[in-house]
Amino acid sequence: MEKIRKIVLVVFGTLTVASIYFALNLQFKFSFEDFFPKDDPDLAFYEAFIEDFETDINFLLVAVKRKEGVFEQKFLEDFDDFSTKALRLPYIKNANSLTQVSYPVKTPFGITSIPAIHIDDPSKYEKDREKILGDDRFKGNLITDDATALVVALKTQDSVLFKKSNTLITALDSLALTYNFEDYHVLGPAYFQKEMVDMQKREVAVSAIVSGILVALVMFWIFRKPWGIFISLVSIGLGLLLFLGTLSVLGRSLNAMAALYPVLMIIVGTSDVVHIMTKYIDELKKGLSKRAAITIAIKEIGMATFLTSTTTAIGFAALLTSKIGPIREFGVNAAIGVMVAYVTVIFFTTACLSFFDKEQLIKLGRGEAFWDKLMTRSYSFTKKYSRQVLAGLILTGMIAFWGISKVTTNYNLSSNLPRGEKITRDFAYFENNFAGFRPFEIAVISKDKQPIESYEHLQSIEKVENRLKKLEGIEGVNSVTSLYKSVHQMMNRNKQSFYVLPEEEKTYNKYKKFVDQVPANTKNILVSQDGKKARITARVKDLGADNVTALGEQLKGWINTNLDTTKLAFHQTGMGVIIDKNATYIRQNLLQGLGIAILIISLLMVLLFRNWRMVIISIIPNVFPLVMAGALLGFLGIELDSGVAIVFAIVFGIAVDDTIHFLSKFKLARDKGLSTEESLLITFRETGKAICLTSVILFFGFLVMLFSIHPPSVTIGLLISLTLVSALLADLLCIPLLIRWLMK
Repeated sequence: MEKIRKIVLVVFGTLTVASIYFALNLQFKFSFEDFFPKDDPDLAFYEAFIEDFETDINFLLVAVKRKEGVFEQKFLEDFDDFSTKALRLPYIKNANSLTQVSYPVKTPFGITSIPAIHIDDPSKYEKDREKILGDDRFKGNLITDDATALVVALKTQDSVLFKKSNTLITALDSLALTYNFEDYHVLGPAYFQKEMVDMQKREVAVSAIVSGILVALVMFWIFRKPWGIFISLVSIGLGLLLFLGTLSVLGRSLNAMAALYPVLMIIVGTSDVVHIMTKYIDELKKGLSKRAAITIAIKEIGMATFLTSTTTAIGFAALLTSKIGPIREFGVNAAIGVMVAYVTVIFFTTACLSFFDKEQLIKLGRGEAFWDKLMTRSYSFTKKYSRQVLAGLILTGMIAFWGISKVTTNYNLSSNLPRGEKITRDFAYFENNFAGFRPFEIAVISKDKQPIESYEHLQSIEKVENRLKKLEGIEGVNSVTSLYKSVHQMMNRNKQSFYVLPEEEKTYNKYKKFVDQVPANTKNILVSQDGKKARITARVKDLGADNVTALGEQLKGWINTNLDTTKLAFHQTGMGVIIDKNATYIRQNLLQGLGIAILIISLLMVLLFRNWRMVIISIIPNVFPLVMAGALLGFLGIELDSGVAIVFAIVFGIAVDDTIHFLSKFKLARDKGLSTEESLLITFRETGKAICLTSVILFFGFLVMLFSIHPPSVTIGLLISLTLVSALLADLLCIPLLIRWLMK
């Protein structure tokens, strides 16, 4: 035994050194494309659509503020210089701002242009201001309604991922700091990616530190001895380190769910450590030798812990049914982590424990008597008040289903942004003062022989544009008609009232020669090269996924009623639509994944207990906390989004652990010839204590996430903590009732 212990410790020492090296090279990532649902028909349409045009997430907006108003010469000169130099930033293809916009004007000598803002002539500022604020192309897009901020609209390369985003935003900040601007705000996917990855790194570090402190306090409360605390903390920390190293070796990266990993690994590791150490100490109390005690602990708790780790891993692996990449990755990574924690505890922790006696590991005293008394009373309560307990469970279930009926998937982007951070303030500024962040794209496809730019088709497109402008929350509408409207305005002394399509086709034909002279790189943003497709672009406020979907359906109904769809097809597309499709799949994937997990775990229970009654006894208490989680979503008004959906997998995976430990101990007692009631009493006294301790640790462990600045992480931590309380109560109250009913 001595030789085996040393080999195990040497192996884990080597793995520790290797894990430190690999963990330091672990990569973080965040990309909007990661949240596109896999194998979705709208995604296939979107991918084909951007081949003809471009993505709708290749923008970066920079709003520069001046409280007294932007029409001041020094400010305008600095802003114009900033706009020019912004074009030289890495990964930027184009830049546009009001100081660089000109109106085309027809004169007797030909076509000329006048600047939208006469920077060098302050006497014209008031007239420029009035004209610009009366132009819907600029107001809310390149200038605020109160003229206190101007925007530089930058176009980035497609698929600017984290490293490029980091380089771009760093260069942008450096450029902005060279000017004496009062303040500036940034909005765009590249900015989101850079800030979200930075947040992930902070969240992982903070959650690991806070969780570690919490677990140290809990272990001090449980063991009160230096060696007991030391072994438990080293085992848990080593499990986390080996997990991170394993992810790096497997080439996996940390995504938007990264903040959950330290908490999850520390909590799962703590649960395994407490169970194995508690059993080892209990056997030592019976007078057994260290060798015999560790053998029994590995045999009994080791097998139960293997089953609990397997079922937890299955619960996480059920997330593979999700169509969302980060959710699938989280499921796989979490499943790997659970098994790494098990291997660490079953080998490293037991090897360390075998060196120590009970007096070296735990301070014996009144605490033991307290737990014996509490568990005995809990057992007696379930026996004496069984009818009341059953009635309470049924009533709670009915109330819970009422709460579930209130669950909504109307989540929005702002609720997923970190609290108190610049990115959140920037997002709110653009939402309140400009057209917003979310793209709203309509693909228009000619179904007859006419090109998309025919007069008839342009009239239909303009009708859709006008309808869009009437829908609440939609702004910044633009399409190929803007080219013809601009020419019409130019030919009529540049009056704003003429920014419409010409009323006669003859006039349209005269204007077309001007539009045909527009550079291809400008025109092909709005019309495909084959002339059969066009796009209507707009921005929609952060109204919530369900509300935006309802707007799309409302527009679709209007188009089908008011336009000839045999000639033109209109199809809503874009990044927003694709990500919002997740709301459609969340419930489906959630039920499908949990169904598969329940089926697999039921089969494991059959193999373990060889009794179909035990399958029913094990499944019912673990469905109860899932129902409670759904009820909390409804009653607390929390939207069910892709991140929150993983709560159910975590709760189910962890809740099953305590059930297996409870039933395994009950089965061992029954196999020794004890009666049902005697077996239940022993189970309460021994395993009941362990699952109460682990539940307390789990409760406070996930509450650590309340320290997060990321609202979804806070929500997940709160939901899991509260739901795991219901899981503990279900085990201690529901399982004895079911055993007495089914195992007579």
